[in-house]
Amino acid sequence: MKTSEINILALAYLGDSIYEIYIRRYLLEKGIQKVKELQDEAIKYVSAKGQATYLKQLLDKNILTKEEIDIVYRARNHKGNRHPKNTDILTYKHATALEALISYWYLEKKFKRLEEVMRKILEETICTYMEKM
Repeated sequence: MKTSEINILALAYLGDSIYEIYIRRYLLEKGIQKVKELQDEAIKYVSAKGQATYLKQLLDKNILTKEEIDIVYRARNHKGNRHPKNTDILTYKHATALEALISYWYLEKKFKRLEEVMRKILEETICTYMEKM
């Protein structure tokens, strides 16, 4: 099955778990050892607000290719109107778009690109976002 044929929410579902693995690895590499502290820190990074912010910065810095932007738009423009109570629909759709993009790289075996962009998010974007919190 081609990635383009997979339901966008199913792509985001997989991308969410891949993204979380990167965040958890990053937090362990920072030296955090206590599970409660790991969980508290992870929540900051995996929130819809955080993910939407990271996606916006990737777009603003022209880091994504045209093909990647097409996936982002496909996910962002998905017709669904359901979203968690703690976030607005636009923020949720942007977070979903980032997750779908991560899943796309993974399923297309574009691991180098996935690593490259996650490194940018973890090294650059997260620092900026965390300073605002």
